[in-house]
Amino acid sequence: MGRKAKVEFDERPPDDFDPKNPYADPVAMLEYREHLVREKWIQIETAKIIRERLRWCYRVEGINHHQKCRHLVDQYLESTRGVGWGKDHRPADLHEPKKVVEVEE
Repeated sequence: MGRKAKVEFDERPPDDFDPKNPYADPVAMLEYREHLVREKWIQIETAKIIRERLRWCYRVEGINHHQKCRHLVDQYLESTRGVGWGKDHRPADLHEPKKVVEVEE
């Protein structure tokens, strides 16, 4: 009887959830909802970590923070897109993930 070397988490949504008929399997619906909440909290905590790094960079770099901390500003802005619970009624283009537009030639 020994310990596992690494803890493994199941990070996938439930396999038996049907988005077309969510009430067919109530257990799968609750598991799917828990999955969405867990993923949202991960996004929120990631944004908080990047924000703390950005604050530290502002303090350390002082007057040169515009050049030295720009990569953290970009990371923070990208990490806050789509984060939150949707209660602020902002236009979707301000808080959804960026859409990649492919140009056909």
